[in-house]
Amino acid sequence: MIKVSPVDSSRFGGNLMMVPMRTVLRAGFIALSLGLAVSTSTAADSSESRSISFVNDVVPIFTKAGCNAGPCHAKAGGGPNGFQLSLLGFEPDEDYESLVIEGNGRRIFPAAPEHSLLLRKASGQVSHGGGVRLESSSQEYAELVQWIEQGMPFQNAEDAELVNLTVEPERGIVQPGESVQLKAIAHYSDKSTRDVSRLALFESNSEAMLHVDERGLAEAKTLPGRAAVMVRFQGKTAVYSAAIPLGAETGEFPPARNFVDELVFGNLRELGIPTSEVCDDGTFLRRVTLDIAGRLPSEEETTAFLADSSESRRDQAIERLLKSPGYADYFANKWTTLLKNRRDDASDITSNFAFHAWIRDSLLANVPYDQLVRQLLAATGTVVENPPVAWYKRVKDPKEQLEDVAQLFLGVRLQCAQCHHHPFERWEQDDYYSLAAFFSQVGRKPTGIRGEDLIFHERGLATAKNVKTGVDLRPAALGDNVGEITPDQDPRLYLADWMADPQNPFFAKAVVNRYWKHFFTRGLIEPEDDIRDTNPPTNPELLAALEQHFIESGYDLKELVRVIVQSNAYQLSSQPNEDNLVDRQNYSRFYPRRMQAEVLLDSIDDLTGSRTVFANLPTSTRAIALPDNSYNRSSEFLRVFGRPENTSVCECERVQTSTLAQLLHLINSSEIKNKLADGSGTAAQLASSEDSEEARVHRLYLLAFSRKPTTDELETAMAFLREPVLNEKGEPLTPQQAAPQKYRDLIWALMNSKEFLFNH
Repeated sequence: MIKVSPVDSSRFGGNLMMVPMRTVLRAGFIALSLGLAVSTSTAADSSESRSISFVNDVVPIFTKAGCNAGPCHAKAGGGPNGFQLSLLGFEPDEDYESLVIEGNGRRIFPAAPEHSLLLRKASGQVSHGGGVRLESSSQEYAELVQWIEQGMPFQNAEDAELVNLTVEPERGIVQPGESVQLKAIAHYSDKSTRDVSRLALFESNSEAMLHVDERGLAEAKTLPGRAAVMVRFQGKTAVYSAAIPLGAETGEFPPARNFVDELVFGNLRELGIPTSEVCDDGTFLRRVTLDIAGRLPSEEETTAFLADSSESRRDQAIERLLKSPGYADYFANKWTTLLKNRRDDASDITSNFAFHAWIRDSLLANVPYDQLVRQLLAATGTVVENPPVAWYKRVKDPKEQLEDVAQLFLGVRLQCAQCHHHPFERWEQDDYYSLAAFFSQVGRKPTGIRGEDLIFHERGLATAKNVKTGVDLRPAALGDNVGEITPDQDPRLYLADWMADPQNPFFAKAVVNRYWKHFFTRGLIEPEDDIRDTNPPTNPELLAALEQHFIESGYDLKELVRVIVQSNAYQLSSQPNEDNLVDRQNYSRFYPRRMQAEVLLDSIDDLTGSRTVFANLPTSTRAIALPDNSYNRSSEFLRVFGRPENTSVCECERVQTSTLAQLLHLINSSEIKNKLADGSGTAAQLASSEDSEEARVHRLYLLAFSRKPTTDELETAMAFLREPVLNEKGEPLTPQQAAPQKYRDLIWALMNSKEFLFNH
């Protein structure tokens, strides 16, 4: 039986206020032009069938089928054939209008739902660029038919609102090769629950460890560790965490030197992953000197350290490095890169040098991290009197300011929320523009120094307009209320107060995770600046303990470095055993990494005894102490080895991969040849030294690797040094003539070894 009824509010679930007025007016216009609203639902169907709503039922079907994904109908700039949907269905009212009203209603055919263009394209009955998204025999197809039959309600009056999503189970231990069925449970405002596994999206954060299919069946692979599955339904997310054990005999772990060891080794014990042994003294000294001071240990440092038999020798070395200028140089290089201290033209010299010096001096004096960030965010004045204002020269747009601050200091990537609801997080456009409002009253005036501005707080009410809704928003910190801010108060100070609050869930966590990655190659959360509920840490207890320790220390960056590198977890050998070779995230051994461009250049300078000279800087200036990116243009080495241009707050701008250009540069570039042939360099010194050849080889190994050569290495080097060298005529050179070339070749061979190029 076909039922014909006049148009009324039942078409929109009995509540016309639940859809935009333009939608109501356009729907009314179409209905009036037809004179009727047609529904094919039978009386039996209407009484016995579940009521289907667009918000709670139809949009999740689109999301599950991928219709409102970025590459399809949620594509920026317009969907295929003019059918535009909001990304992942975060704007259901707009989606309803696009589907039901736009295109003169051609996408829906109420008189015969199965003939609706929506269903015919999705099921492949009509050519569709996205292919078959719904089988005509599927439950989802039947529900769309039923929704059209019921009059296409936007939302039924009795519908409850989705308030939360959980996953069952929430966590568990899954043996390799085993599977676990996940269940997504939606919780509604009327206290009811619903199993929405069929419509939820399941996404693993590591397919190599844990594969999950579209129905939520998660299968553990052979890689041990911790993996997670993000479950998403109607803008809500939940996370399932799985521990995948290796199950090997762990034996005895190294003694725990602090809470870092207790939590790292506890996690390894649970996963059944044994550790490598603690590294030897030479390896430790080289590793920690590269990581803290960005340089190789000197021959004298290595000799003294290897001769020291005290139990505290490693801790004493750490303290010496933390007090050294190299620590400040190296970490100033890290922070000024992330803070975009770059030179775009000649007028930037003053601000760049001043900003770099401020960061370096602050690190050397161990200014608490929260104070350093406060000085940066709330900077006023000129660069001459207050160098932190230089950041506002590089980052002028309030939107760029909020994005950089969120990503760098909070570990939150908010860029997506500028245009739409964040696809993986709870952040909406209002959160984005409320954070931008903190920077809305930053005023600037030109000064007597070309290109430099006076930065000040401009009196006025701090607001930022949501470009989509047109609403002016007051400052709010990622959903937290910071209180009333009067026109005379600088909102940036309120932001700094909120960030430094010990209860802040992001600030301390972001920096301890960033520093952990610096020393361990891999962050507890990866990427290191993408902290969210749906991207959980591999060792949440450790991250929480580091965060708490950092806060209790008064945001002491040196203490953060100290507690990390004093641990036996940091001091483990990089040499794997047969069981922990597959470990990539649990720190059962040290993960080797290639030296950064600046560190490698300085290390080559130290090994060859030939210092790189940079224009307009003292000849003793090391590459790690360069104030900005401009020196990349004059140094082919820095360019080839990936020194960043300081255009991004993401550490991913730094190139750490190996390339053919790097290999060729090390093998035969004129720069390397000139360093080796330097008349006052290491090769020349060794050639003229009165020490024995064995002593000279020992010196080279101490310089390059912070260790003495093995017996085999020594024999090989000695045999090489004794081989004859022929001139162009084929005549043997005298030992005095051959020595410089011999030592150049030996240094070149050590320089191109993996042991030299990597921090291990």
